[in-house]
Amino acid sequence: MFKNLKFKKLSTSLVVVASLLVAQAPFANYAEAAGAEKVEKKKKRKTHLVGPRVGKKVQKAFEAYSADDLKGAIAILLDIDASKAYDKAYVNRMLAVMYATLGDNEQNTIDYLKKAIEPDLLNEVDHGESLKLLGDMQMQTKDYEGALKAYYAWMDFTGKSDGQVYIKIANAYYSLKQLDKVIEPANKAIAAFGDKPNQNPYILKITSYYENKKYKEAVEVLETVIQLFPENKQWWTQLPMFYLLVEDYDKATQTLDLAYKLGYLDKESQIKTLASLYAQSETPYKAAKLLEKHIASGLVKRDDKNISTLANAWHSAQHIDKAASYYGELAKMTSSAKHYRKQGMLLKQDEQFAKAIVALNKAIELGVSNQGRIHMSIAESYFYLEKYKQAYAAIQKAIKDPKSRKSARGWKSFIVDTAKRKNVTI
Repeated sequence: MFKNLKFKKLSTSLVVVASLLVAQAPFANYAEAAGAEKVEKKKKRKTHLVGPRVGKKVQKAFEAYSADDLKGAIAILLDIDASKAYDKAYVNRMLAVMYATLGDNEQNTIDYLKKAIEPDLLNEVDHGESLKLLGDMQMQTKDYEGALKAYYAWMDFTGKSDGQVYIKIANAYYSLKQLDKVIEPANKAIAAFGDKPNQNPYILKITSYYENKKYKEAVEVLETVIQLFPENKQWWTQLPMFYLLVEDYDKATQTLDLAYKLGYLDKESQIKTLASLYAQSETPYKAAKLLEKHIASGLVKRDDKNISTLANAWHSAQHIDKAASYYGELAKMTSSAKHYRKQGMLLKQDEQFAKAIVALNKAIELGVSNQGRIHMSIAESYFYLEKYKQAYAAIQKAIKDPKSRKSARGWKSFIVDTAKRKNVTI
């Protein structure tokens, strides 16, 4: 991605991120202390037991569940007529879990979870897990505001700081298009994962910044991510695209170049982008070599647009013979007069005069514009081949064109004088 010296910027970004995490440490310690206090309180929560009558039916439901008869288990639970508040909450929680396990019953799961949670009587573990499950089910039904309430209630109740839950919270804010609110829970998720980083909160941050058109901030996150997850090729191809968004073409070129060397570029669009960046950074030879290799391999289509780009790259690199060759291929593909003209002019420049005459005559045949200038080039080519009679005939045609008449007359005199000196009748 970067040629040695460019890693300084990445290191700076990591220092910034690290300093932010350090700055949050006092808050994190406070949160841990507060969480510990909450957990201590929950230990004093009154423990309830299911009544004997309800307990027998619950046992039957468990037996049906263990025999993979989920619907039977649900039917048994639905038939329970519990009178005590705790028994009702317990059965409702069991129904919610059964419906969640059954699948395609999100609303039933949500309804029973709410009934189970509302009395606030469930034992600590059951109550906490019910809150989290409620949030998960509400996410599935796209009730993102409800999910946020459930997740925050879970954290408040348990005093826990969980990276996965923070990711879900960030996702909920993203789904609500509250893009600015995505960043804080994503950062908390990153902090919660500690030295075992997870890519998902970074993806949420990048997506949020991108959709908010905060491209510089997205670049900073990507620069961090690429060092944390260097084995993931998607970051090596995304970072250059973001550099292009902030018009940092040097870094875009360096990053994509390194991605190519690491073997991460496997799409036509990626190769063409790198070739374009090479050309813009005044290294057209690298652009030409890259395109030529991957057109030959078939990764880049051998069509008129790509051959035209390749021909231009070789021309810019001053490899005239190569450029002429590819313009010739392009001319055959398109039967275009302008491409035959370009091929002919480059062949003449490369002193391949006989081939130049063939290409230039084809351009005239196909109706190229400014034919007087083309006839002059044909005359020059014949002249250097010492075919003075043909040169004279061609220059006479050039004289007929007002645009080339003045220059052609000068050439005519030169051709005539040279022919006389060499005793050639024209």
